[in-house]
Amino acid sequence: MTAHAPAGPGRATARPYTRRQFLAATWAVTLAMLSGQGLVALWQFLKPTARTGGFGGKVRAGLIEEFRPGTVSHVAAGRFFISRLDEGLLAIWHRCTHLGCTVPWVEAEGRFNCPCHGSIFNTRGEVLAGPAPRPLDLFPIEIVDGEVWVDTSRPIVRAEFDPSQVTPV
Repeated sequence: MTAHAPAGPGRATARPYTRRQFLAATWAVTLAMLSGQGLVALWQFLKPTARTGGFGGKVRAGLIEEFRPGTVSHVAAGRFFISRLDEGLLAIWHRCTHLGCTVPWVEAEGRFNCPCHGSIFNTRGEVLAGPAPRPLDLFPIEIVDGEVWVDTSRPIVRAEFDPSQVTPV
């Protein structure tokens, strides 16, 4: 049996860790935390998201009463126009089918005029003039409890206007 001698002058006390071990453990914990944060950030970036309320998801356009027959209204959050025809509603994507420019509605002329290359479209999105090869794309519309909802995650590419594309009101 050995007796445990009290520490005195010139005697070293037993340390649980050396300085080198302490610094190595601190670095290991710091690197583990940093790697964990990086993996969480990467996962947040890569994971798919179900979006509602903005482009790429379902967008509330407004109440049916807000869209009077013969009017075209822009919904900026969804990047589309609601065209109210006598037959019903069309959600027209404001992206030109020629080269993807944003096509504004010109109220004074009653048509869509592409400022980039001069394509002209009517209230149904049909090509009236210009280099655009086909009508403006549409988005599907749902009417729920008197509210107009547009699904901007599913553009409808079309070759021509068909009355079945109109959502009845």
